[in-house]
Amino acid sequence: MAMLCVAMVSCVSTKSTLKNVDDNAPAPRLKADNTFVINVNSTDKKYGYDKDYPVNVFFRDTKSETLNIERFLNALAGPKGEPISYKKIETCCPFPTKRTEIGAGFLDVYEVTWEGNTKPLKLYLNLYEKSVLMVPVGLTLKR
Repeated sequence: MAMLCVAMVSCVSTKSTLKNVDDNAPAPRLKADNTFVINVNSTDKKYGYDKDYPVNVFFRDTKSETLNIERFLNALAGPKGEPISYKKIETCCPFPTKRTEIGAGFLDVYEVTWEGNTKPLKLYLNLYEKSVLMVPVGLTLKR
């Protein structure tokens, strides 16, 4: 495993390709149902759908790395308010970050679907960096 990490890190560029990192973004707030408060709908069709524009959920203050991903996804709904389901389908796209011991982070890719949806969405989520959380184009907030 250590050799795999070394091999993967050695392939990481020293310059990040992520376009939407904002270290000055406020920490996300939680609602009573343990989902994130999201007040902005993205107008950028790349947000969340392109590896260079992932949803940056940042996990520094949580005990579980996947907790902030769940807090984000559980706040969302389909385009007409339908309940969504999601599953992690891969980890990809190494990038440099100062927030890990190995100096690299990876994106988690989730498949999102809802009843009546024939083509699942693929969202890129980043645990290591932060920015303002937004609702990706094509989705809505859970009511």
